[in-house]
Amino acid sequence: MNNFNRLIIVLLLLKSSALIAQGTYSLQPEIDARATNILHVDELKFKDLNKNGKLDIYEDWRQPVVNRIDNLIAQLTLEEKVGFLLINTLNAEAFGKVSENGVRYIENEKMSRFIFRNPVVESPERYGEGGFGGSQISPYEAAQFTNSVQEIAENTRLGIPVVFKSNARNHVAYDPRAGINVESGAFSAWPKEAGLAATQDIELIAEFADIMRKEWTSIGLRSMYGYMADLATEPRWYRIHETFTEDSEWATEIIAALVKNLQGESLNSKSVALTMKHFPGGGPQEGGGDPHFDYGKNQVYPAGMFDNHVAPFKAAIEAGVSSIMPYYGIPIGQQYLPNDVGMAFSKGIVTDLLRNELGFKGYVNSDTGIIGERAWGLEDKTKEEQIVIAVEAGTDVLSGFSDNKMIIDLVKTGKISESRIEQSVRRLLTEQFELGLFENPYVDPDRAAYIVGNSSFQRKANVAQRKSIVLLQNNMKLPLTMPEGNDSLVLFTMGVDTEIFNNRSWAGIKVITGDYDRINGQRPAIGDDINYAIIRINVLNTGGRFGGALPEELDFLAFSDMVGSQSWHISPSLADIKNIMNIVGSENTILSIDFRNPYVLDQQSGFLESGAILATFGVRSEAVMDIIMGNFKPVGKLPFALPKSREAVINQDSDAPGYSKEDTLFPFGFGLTYD
Repeated sequence: MNNFNRLIIVLLLLKSSALIAQGTYSLQPEIDARATNILHVDELKFKDLNKNGKLDIYEDWRQPVVNRIDNLIAQLTLEEKVGFLLINTLNAEAFGKVSENGVRYIENEKMSRFIFRNPVVESPERYGEGGFGGSQISPYEAAQFTNSVQEIAENTRLGIPVVFKSNARNHVAYDPRAGINVESGAFSAWPKEAGLAATQDIELIAEFADIMRKEWTSIGLRSMYGYMADLATEPRWYRIHETFTEDSEWATEIIAALVKNLQGESLNSKSVALTMKHFPGGGPQEGGGDPHFDYGKNQVYPAGMFDNHVAPFKAAIEAGVSSIMPYYGIPIGQQYLPNDVGMAFSKGIVTDLLRNELGFKGYVNSDTGIIGERAWGLEDKTKEEQIVIAVEAGTDVLSGFSDNKMIIDLVKTGKISESRIEQSVRRLLTEQFELGLFENPYVDPDRAAYIVGNSSFQRKANVAQRKSIVLLQNNMKLPLTMPEGNDSLVLFTMGVDTEIFNNRSWAGIKVITGDYDRINGQRPAIGDDINYAIIRINVLNTGGRFGGALPEELDFLAFSDMVGSQSWHISPSLADIKNIMNIVGSENTILSIDFRNPYVLDQQSGFLESGAILATFGVRSEAVMDIIMGNFKPVGKLPFALPKSREAVINQDSDAPGYSKEDTLFPFGFGLTYD
């Protein structure tokens, strides 16, 4: 080869590299086409998404995203444009099959965003359709399902790929609610959000996010409704169990780490895009009610700490978060107008504050059901009127809504301009292009089966569970040691998974479970040889799909108040707990309490008389036992303060962290350890 030919080849390579560097990718991305052809141009591969046999700009991954969007929008019909503004639940049927509803959403409603709620478990129970939360399916079946939906989408006129979103599903959750969170199932099981905050370990939280990203992307989940950047300042608010902490600065650090490790420095083909919620900060709910319900629709700021709640969202925006979700609540008394309607309907909140003041460039995704069900402040308006107000306020996606025709009619009658629709489409398409979905939306089901919840991921999650446990009280000088002169330690347990004692070596420990025997219809008796009692306590809420207490029971966070209430169920019962403490001795009783909310350890409950108290935030029994037996030293610190009494709960300001000194039982950041 002569020098002239070498020069020509070098120039061609430089030109090709320069063209590629302009676009979404710096090198040839992986291309997977299942319902359309692959085009070969300049020895590179592209998908012929619109099936016209030539390379369109929107199909050309070398092109800048803005050029690709311009080209695709020019080809979209009004019906296809409107489809981008819709998102609704699309679950897999049993065995990962696509429902008729799924086909209709894509082909008739022109939708390309869906909420995936199916529990993903190793060994699914086949019990029908599974309702709103969907049937149990395996990781392999989940991957097959998302692939099937992507293939249906690829087969449409323009081949626009789908984005699947999910609520949190990587945590030990004892009472998961469809629409709120999902059981961890086959995924690696980490402590709940407050538990992650309790570790005080930002590197561990970053590692959690990286592992979660790998698991989610393996089954085709590329976006999340989360995490919650809301602060845990109102103890009665049921959704505190999804928040990280009451402390604005610590929450800000956590949120930034999550964005950087789930999305990356910028969105790419390995990212999970986040929809951070609930702007400008759910949590300061009037009286502690949740705005899923009419009695919880007001957000109040008696301490004037609005900016504290906004701060974690500022951190998310600075880190490049892809999307923001406003809450249902009404921002009572705030300067951003209108302040008498839900956040997603307030131009002052969505446009003036979020976009103009904070500089947010992504898309705004409403919370589910704001049209019709939870249009607070606009209950007297029609659905059409509510849509117009939300869109004009700056909301880009209407969650839980899938009626394409209704929005088309609003455009055709001039109530919403087509240019405003296109503005939302541009924001939404940016995410889809940057995620690499136009090149390859497919996943490998076999890989998903061994990636999700593998042993190496769970080992790290197990460490996080142990690091999250907070030792609140230790009058009995934990860790437990063998009684003098005995060759065994006899433990009476309730709420503890006794299977753990069969699965590993706990030398010299004899366990008697006090849990109700459903076969014999009785509880075992407590013998005289018991050394210690260990009781794991969970508080279950009976507030339906979205949880929360009845309005008249919102103040019932003290354990003695919960007894006989309709909203709360203590497991085991307070009567059983007191009985065991009386027999074994309070000083020999260890209480492990799962704090979904900042419960009150009131004097009447007798809990403070126990030998030791552990605060947990979604951990398994083995983690608790490792702390008790000294296999792991407690290092967790409270992510939120604990009140001393019911009056402390009532008297606190909903937007302010903690309580007055005299009303505080344990302050934020409290936690004992072993000498």
